[in-house]
Amino acid sequence: MSTNNNKITGAFALMYSLVKHNVSHIFGYPGGAILPIYDELYRWEKEGKIKHILTRHEQGAAHAADAYARSTGKVGICFATSGPGATNLVTGIATAQMDSVPMVIITGQVARSFIGTDAFQEVDIFGITLPIVKHSYVVRDPRDMIQIVSEAFYIAQHGRPGPVLIDIPKDVGLEQFFCELTNPKNIRIAGCRPILNIKIKQVTKIVDMLKQSNQPLLYIGGGSIIADAHDLIKKFATKFQIPITTTLMGKGIIDENHDLSLGMLGMHGTAYANFAVSECDLLIALGARFDDRVTGKLDEFACNAQVIHIDIDAAEVGKNRIPQVAVIGDVKDVMCQILSYIEKEEISSLIVNQTRSWRERILVWKQHYPLLIPKSVNYLSPQEVISLISKLAPSAYFTTDVGQHQMWAAQFLRVLPRHWLSSAGLGTMGYGLPAAIGVQIAQPKDKVICISGDASFQMNLQELGTIAQYNLPIKIIIINNKWQGMVRQWQQAFYGERYSHSNMEKGAPDFSQLAKSFGILGLQLEFRSDISHILNVFLNHTGPCILDCKVIEDENCYPMVAPGKSNSQMIGIVKQTKSLKNFVNQSLL
Repeated sequence: MSTNNNKITGAFALMYSLVKHNVSHIFGYPGGAILPIYDELYRWEKEGKIKHILTRHEQGAAHAADAYARSTGKVGICFATSGPGATNLVTGIATAQMDSVPMVIITGQVARSFIGTDAFQEVDIFGITLPIVKHSYVVRDPRDMIQIVSEAFYIAQHGRPGPVLIDIPKDVGLEQFFCELTNPKNIRIAGCRPILNIKIKQVTKIVDMLKQSNQPLLYIGGGSIIADAHDLIKKFATKFQIPITTTLMGKGIIDENHDLSLGMLGMHGTAYANFAVSECDLLIALGARFDDRVTGKLDEFACNAQVIHIDIDAAEVGKNRIPQVAVIGDVKDVMCQILSYIEKEEISSLIVNQTRSWRERILVWKQHYPLLIPKSVNYLSPQEVISLISKLAPSAYFTTDVGQHQMWAAQFLRVLPRHWLSSAGLGTMGYGLPAAIGVQIAQPKDKVICISGDASFQMNLQELGTIAQYNLPIKIIIINNKWQGMVRQWQQAFYGERYSHSNMEKGAPDFSQLAKSFGILGLQLEFRSDISHILNVFLNHTGPCILDCKVIEDENCYPMVAPGKSNSQMIGIVKQTKSLKNFVNQSLL
């Protein structure tokens, strides 16, 4: 891009900075206040420097940028104009904040002279988003643009990742100024805490606790995925033969077919994972935050265990559970240092031998309390559809929406690291479809499958237009039970079967015909006898495709830990014994 005697605009400085930070894709939607930036973007796109993906709604842009970041580990970028454009981003920003996703959000704003006058499409997006961003800027002087963008990228990725907002008044984008262009570089910023190394006394304490433990358990959260620590965690687990359970965000840290994998724990976790966390004597939490959906009744969560908590965010350590050993640091770096120290110690055989009966007990739990896939002669179970998809597409990227289908997907999908993308902390319906767009843009050669529900899908179905425009070969499965499934399940279990406004049958579209209206292949699956044939057609289609699966309407998602109950008190598992304690005793006979 040429400049006139180094005289540039604020919009040019923004695009220059994004390209220098290796941004290749932007997700967004134009509007009045951000038009100077889009006009500059036009020139950069024309020269092939960057590509913009036009979503059909700003929320879709935020979710797409979020999933782009989750699947790559890079910073996701989205654009929106002022007023309603900016406020439409709020749900996507909060989703990214809750799940620690690095994003830089660029919003247009009314001209500086109009700020505070209630001008057309003026809104204080800086103030609105303060609780849901890692940091915010309003660019008052275009000369600050390059510095601000560099800081935003640094903050978004440093420590625990998160979203950073940059609000740019319209006239800042237009204003010209003289600038000596240099390569913007990530810099240290006052207030950003340095990432500390683990201390040797902490390592020795951890080793001592391992030596004393007979029933250790690894509890893995999303921080381990963010840190790309899967190889080191697997090495640690296999070296000492320690079972692994994951949160919804930690899914993919280990192959869930592995002998040591217990799957997900918590409200809809596996029975054996929840039994294990209730009985363990040492809980090693890596990049996890002891969320209420994991712990159930907090004072009964791992109540017999000593806790080692390793997390990059000091605010999370001790927030819900006081650990015996707390380590503040990057999970990958900390595990590398622990393994490096342990290599010098001949303790692995000792720990493996003394924990053998623990693994045998867990194996008995796995045999007695497996995840069940209901099968009937004709009717379609959502669990069978999702389980079969996992077998047919083992290396696919999976996005989900929120509800029963999300929990079934978490239970039955087997995924690779960074191949599972779901709104965990905020629980955002409408996340799955635009998230699939972000992943497919980031991973153009890979298979991307969105698993949604009929209620969730209708939240952001306009993004089918984006899929059609860019001919993205995304595969969308709609688990269609004609209800807001999880709401119906709770109403059945806890609200006396009073189904208040949770039925979605009236007014529902024909999803296969809806797909065709966008030029997308639409398929239906209703009977179990057709499942293999239809799924193969669906997965092998070269373009985008929607599969409307008409599943059993009143199927519930089990196991389930009721609110206020401990993890060992699950609904929906086969009651072969009166209590976990009795079962443990019997299994050892």
